[in-house]
Amino acid sequence: MKSPPELWAEVSDAGALARHLGEFGVIRITRAQPESIVEWEGETASGCVRLEPAGWGTRVTLTAEPAPGDEPLPEPEPDRGFWARLFGRRPRPEPELTPPRPDPGHAVATLTGVLDNLGAAHHRPFSRH
Repeated sequence: MKSPPELWAEVSDAGALARHLGEFGVIRITRAQPESIVEWEGETASGCVRLEPAGWGTRVTLTAEPAPGDEPLPEPEPDRGFWARLFGRRPRPEPELTPPRPDPGHAVATLTGVLDNLGAAHHRPFSRH
């Protein structure tokens, strides 16, 4: 798992956040509250990333709403526990051409993938000194 500073660096940097949320078009950060909240807007959706202490780690809550005129996105699946993430990993959806508007199922899969990526351990390659 990533440390709170690593998570914050990942979600508060516009380029890093865009790599995660690129399915929603060009991403820009509209507001940030240090170490806890990042609000973002894309071409087809907008949302918020919240970081808060939880036990021995950090809870990451990611929300998204369609851009005005779109239908609402379904609720993301509840947070899966450590063992479910470890052994019950779902296959990633195959990438699609960028549609003008994400379908709700694809949007939920994208958000779930972002949460999985943010929760994944960051491994550095082995090096000799």
